[in-house]
Amino acid sequence: MTEDLLERRFATIGRHSPLFYDQPVHLVSGSGVWLTDADGRRYLDAYNNVPHVGHAHPRVVEALCRQAATLNIHTRYLDERVVEYAEELLGRFEPELDRVVFANSGSEANELAFRVALQHTGARGILVTDYSYHGNTSLLAGLTTGLKTHEGLAPHVRSFPVPDMDAAANDGRDPAVVRDEALRHVDEAIDQLLGSGFGVAAVIVESIFSTEGLPRVPAGFVEGVAARVRAAGGLVIGDEVQAGLGRTGSTFWGYQRYDLVPDLVTLGKPLGNGHPLAATVTTAALWEEFGARNEFFNTFAGNPVSSAVGLEVLRIIDDEGLFARSARLGSVIRSDLTQLTAQHDRLGPVKGDGLFFGFSVFEDAGHARPDGPATRRLVEEVKRRGVLLSRIGPTGSVLKIRPPLALQDEDVPTLTGALRESVLTVLGQP
Repeated sequence: MTEDLLERRFATIGRHSPLFYDQPVHLVSGSGVWLTDADGRRYLDAYNNVPHVGHAHPRVVEALCRQAATLNIHTRYLDERVVEYAEELLGRFEPELDRVVFANSGSEANELAFRVALQHTGARGILVTDYSYHGNTSLLAGLTTGLKTHEGLAPHVRSFPVPDMDAAANDGRDPAVVRDEALRHVDEAIDQLLGSGFGVAAVIVESIFSTEGLPRVPAGFVEGVAARVRAAGGLVIGDEVQAGLGRTGSTFWGYQRYDLVPDLVTLGKPLGNGHPLAATVTTAALWEEFGARNEFFNTFAGNPVSSAVGLEVLRIIDDEGLFARSARLGSVIRSDLTQLTAQHDRLGPVKGDGLFFGFSVFEDAGHARPDGPATRRLVEEVKRRGVLLSRIGPTGSVLKIRPPLALQDEDVPTLTGALRESVLTVLGQP
């Protein structure tokens, strides 16, 4: 059945739509953090952040069905549910971030954020980190550095590297020196944009730097990037599609781990727990300026059903204490994985925050040569043991572990046990 479905997929969707794993998984149902395939095998989901409060959460399903059975229409009519959701979502942000515009995907949210920035500044220049992904529109393809795109880096885009204090080259170095060296790359990128006549419209930063491999950045780096961009006349866009809604445990939004409030914040993926829902959050001044010159409208974005779902997700996070659980279980898992990596000299330090974490795999004990192939084998071996996760980073050598916040205490040994056994299988005895 699975092979037949795969051939039907190739015959319709094509062979270039990515699939995970050497043997794709044919999933048929999910509940909480558990998924079931067509053969009845259950997997612990340690990867998907879209079902933020858990697969098929009964309260989300009920909210969706109730509203869909009542009314679903676009936002050119008044609707209590849409406004209620906007109020409750904005209540999770700093007071100055007091306007929200709904979308259907993170790509749409980021595209709109750049439209606002380009209009406000009158500039075209964009800065982005040198191994990142923020969406798949034409504009966003031109600033994609972490995936293959035909467009390549657009002429008005400059990238800069993100420093990692865990990198072998930075081991033992003064964090302030590493930070200042990295910020010089930002200065150079800004100078190039200004010298080329593009100016500086915006920088976009994902606060946990997931595509880059969850680097541990030195204190003051993110704030330094923001200060330089603003001094050049640009705006700061905080991409919270992956790091937001309590994912990082220490703060509700990932950017709040820094001394920084972005000018625009973009949201997606987990906002609707699998229902297409995204948003751009900004200030009244920026949105009034944009709205006065653009009749902006998105047919499906922020409709009553989407709003009902998004509202229920926020309330479940509160009612089930998922934000606090992310911090608590993240700490427990980090401790377990720190013990694991300490036993194998080819494994790097544990990276990430809250329930978004991983660790690096190397060819050598000196951590000079990342080992992408071994990391891939680890992912496959963990899957064989009933746990789904992935890998990230420029060399594909960092495990990407990002379970729904519905993860329970009793699920942790399943995750850490599968990792421990898989490391033994792939890398051998320490």
